[in-house]
Amino acid sequence: LPIGGSAGLILHNQLNIARGGGSQTSTAARYNVQATSSIGNWTQMASAEMARTGEPDSPTYHSLNQLYAQREFAGNFFRLGYFTPDALGVYRRPRNFGGSPDTTLGVMYGTSDSLAVNSSSPSTYPVYVTASRQGLVEVYRGGVLIYSQAVTTGLQTLDTRRLPGGIYPVQVRLIEDGHVTSTTEEVIYKPNNWRNADQPWRYNVFGGKRRQLLNNWGDNQRYDQGLTYGALVNYLLHPRVILGVDAQRVAQKMQYGSSIDWGFTDKISLYSNVYQTAGYGTGMDIQARYQYQGGSALLSHSRAWLDTRNDIDYLDTVAIRPKYRYNGRTQSTALSLNHHLNVTSSLTARVSHSSGNTNGIGVDLSWLRRSRLFGSDANWQVSVFDRPASISTGSQRNRGIDVSINLALGKPGGSLSASIGSRTSREGARELNGSLGYNKVLEGDFFKSYSAGLTADSYGAGLNGSTQFETRMLNGDAYALRSSYDGEISGGLNLASTVAIGAGAVAASGSFYGGEGAMIVDLESDVDSVLLRADEMGGSYGALLKPGRNIVPVSAYKTGTVHFDFAGSDDPAATIYPNVSRYHVNKGGVAYQQLRVHKTVSVLGRLVDPQGRPMGGALIQNPVGSGVSEVDGFFVLEMSESSPTLNVSHRGQPACSVVLEPNKHKRVNNVLVVPDIVCVSASTVAAKGV
Repeated sequence: LPIGGSAGLILHNQLNIARGGGSQTSTAARYNVQATSSIGNWTQMASAEMARTGEPDSPTYHSLNQLYAQREFAGNFFRLGYFTPDALGVYRRPRNFGGSPDTTLGVMYGTSDSLAVNSSSPSTYPVYVTASRQGLVEVYRGGVLIYSQAVTTGLQTLDTRRLPGGIYPVQVRLIEDGHVTSTTEEVIYKPNNWRNADQPWRYNVFGGKRRQLLNNWGDNQRYDQGLTYGALVNYLLHPRVILGVDAQRVAQKMQYGSSIDWGFTDKISLYSNVYQTAGYGTGMDIQARYQYQGGSALLSHSRAWLDTRNDIDYLDTVAIRPKYRYNGRTQSTALSLNHHLNVTSSLTARVSHSSGNTNGIGVDLSWLRRSRLFGSDANWQVSVFDRPASISTGSQRNRGIDVSINLALGKPGGSLSASIGSRTSREGARELNGSLGYNKVLEGDFFKSYSAGLTADSYGAGLNGSTQFETRMLNGDAYALRSSYDGEISGGLNLASTVAIGAGAVAASGSFYGGEGAMIVDLESDVDSVLLRADEMGGSYGALLKPGRNIVPVSAYKTGTVHFDFAGSDDPAATIYPNVSRYHVNKGGVAYQQLRVHKTVSVLGRLVDPQGRPMGGALIQNPVGSGVSEVDGFFVLEMSESSPTLNVSHRGQPACSVVLEPNKHKRVNNVLVVPDIVCVSASTVAAKGV
């Protein structure tokens, strides 16, 4: 955490509007705002929304979804306020039946890795080496050396705290007397959510009163009754086995869940859940994954015994009686295979079986191939399918074949797609279908891309189109389509924006934002239409900066730096000051930085005193550069064209200031050639042109 804490407020705004085709639907809309703020070392979270459903005569709903404060400690966190319990601080959350956890007015406490430093965590699986003589161990990842360590004789463990986080294979080479005497393949296991194997327990617990604040969704009187509480625990039984259990009271029902995450080998893993909700049902699921050199295979199975006839789901603080009620057993099984045939083609297959709400066996088989067509990259796909019956296929099985191609049309980002195939129609008969589409990526200031498509089937022709756009304040996308079945038009609009407040500044951004903190950057530039790139060193965040006010996402809790450089490969004759900015913020904190881009020119000149003698060893400074004159008085430095003042110091004392007039001097390849500059002590002089 930053010393003394930090301050700031980050607002994420999102607006979604959708209109479905048909006379029985109306416009659905939702506005959601999420606020993250920092005061000292506490983080405050709040979110609220207004919404209209797509049902006819739908009222306008509003709700406050969360309003709480949270404090991070070394290995733990504490939360106080109004919130929906989540899985913060644990690695695997067991699956549950029924409604999601209730909004709670209470407290929450658990383990946390938010303040842990990545480099200090060892690998969960120790890496052992045995040396007969003193030597050196080298660790390679993907053929690249990432770490080396001196070793003594005997059995010992490798210090893996310096290695990067994640789960990945490495090659460990033991070098003795300058020769490689041993080479082994090992796996570094440093999952980001479980960094310290010496602490096998991960948990969070919560308790409080069920509440809905500023909320007109559902039945408030029913919702506000009773307490809610729960606990979620993970235990690292073995470096390859994680056990999980949870118990919580949701919507006046007890929910229980258990899970196991078991990595048998580096290539075979299994994840399974068993869960039960009182008065609702019992279920289980299992997923097994096998990775081999040419691809991967995934087996999944789930089974449940349900009775939802009298159930009321509380989802996102909304009380809803399910439209589809069921009493009985449901199950589904699926086997998926992804196999790379060669470097240009692959095969994807999936076989599934389900019973209950949906019954039958489904088979999907796809062949994908990359090639060149008319000098452009082309992606081909041939798919064959046989799927269970549904309402959209007239209660008949959906059998067919589909052949598609996506052809890149070169820069700047255009592509053409087409498909043709056969499938089951809405009435259960056989129908041919085809499509033709075009997509274009733009580099404009507003529109970023657009696409248009035409579809055809036995009912007629359909149209679709979409676009993505972005401004300094917001980003979004819009789409519209016309159905070939009934000619109805539907469409939607999604908008998002981020506002940051802190360090005496306010900024809004339309770029995608994903950081826990923010840096407001004011950019002043002498270069027209300059575009900078801001990158968080050692992190995953970045942003493009334009003249004016910008927002750069940054990581929380750790000291970091943001580096600024020109975007693209053609750098203008200009300098960025400063080109690095340091920060250290709490989650929700906001830092500030002012940048200046100066259009520069190289100055070649000669400095002399009033008697015409060369002034050697003089320090010549400008806002963007500095230099020292040679014995003969000549000097070279970078100078800002908008601030062409040179401050001269000689023998440690201010000597004079020189104001250049670039238009009056000879310029050769962006080098300004200046005649002898007479430096009069403690005066400002103007250099004459040549």
